[in-house]
Amino acid sequence: MRVLAIDPGTARCGLAVSDETGILATPVEALDVGDGARLAERLAERARALQVGRILVGHPLRMDGTPGPRARAVERLAARLREVCDLPVDLVDERLTTVEAEERLREAGQGDRARRRRSRGALDSAAAAVLLQGWLDTHRAGTP
Repeated sequence: MRVLAIDPGTARCGLAVSDETGILATPVEALDVGDGARLAERLAERARALQVGRILVGHPLRMDGTPGPRARAVERLAARLREVCDLPVDLVDERLTTVEAEERLREAGQGDRARRRRSRGALDSAAAAVLLQGWLDTHRAGTP
């Protein structure tokens, strides 16, 4: 079963998808949020097009684990996604995924500041892939 991960942001939502075997996460794209009015519907459309069986939404908790205003907005997005698609939608702690994604891009030679500025969507989708890969690794190991 393929899984879609969403790294929600105020400007873009990074997307990543797993392979059928649930072993590898791959960055896909970043969707512009726009005014956000139809964001859940657009994300559900992408999920259908990518033929996924589950959606993970990055939950931007504060470093102390408490939800702030952004986390609450993401909770509303996840609730709306559940309304518009017939897939399981789970919130997944996304703390430090962007930091790890930046480090991975830098190690791959794609991390200079000017290049990142030209392709911010690449960082967003890489963060979604970090989130998804962590979830896949945990669930493959048999832990919830």
